Amino acid sequence: MRLFTRVLPLILLASLLSGCGYNAIQQKDEAVKASWSEVLNQYKRRADLVPNLVQTVKGFASQEERVLTEVTNARSRVGQINVNADDEASLKQFQQAQGELGSALSRLLVVTENYPVLKSDQNFRDLQAQLEGTENRITVARGRYIQQVQDYNTYIRSFPQVITAKIFGYKTKPNFTVENEAQISNAPAVDFGNAPQQPAPQPGH
Repeated sequence: MRLFTRVLPLILLASLLSGCGYNAIQQKDEAVKASWSEVLNQYKRRADLVPNLVQTVKGFASQEERVLTEVTNARSRVGQINVNADDEASLKQFQQAQGELGSALSRLLVVTENYPVLKSDQNFRDLQAQLEGTENRITVARGRYIQQVQDYNTYIRSFPQVITAKIFGYKTKPNFTVENEAQISNAPAVDFGNAPQQPAPQPGH
């Protein structure tokens, strides 16, 4: 009888928490964390490709020092950020740095269009393919994260979950602003008239 009187309050408490959405909040919070880890993994994959890409381009187009330096510096700034995805200011700083790296990489790839020999290099082509694949994975991972955060935020704002969330300290999470990052990442127009040109191949060579 004593055991029953001890267990009964626990059963009632568990039932109450479940009915107020406590378990679902836990699950959605973990889903957000898992999605965020995947976002970080894909951004890290891109950053890891940068040194080899820069070195490869430098071997064929060392005169493009400004663009190469921009990419290197942008990657360095990304590596210096210790992002906290639950803090809006930290997430914005992280997003801006990632956007700047994406923009610098876009400019670099535009410049490489002026170097046919570089474009035909197998190592460069492999790196470019890996970079393109990684950009796609970043887009997918970021999209999933955005959806998970939206789902979480909507859920804890709804009744009666909003009461449970306040009791246990769960707050809405900041989210990516994809439109702003896309704007940052857009490559500027390039004047090919001032860009160095590779000599055209001679017949018979």
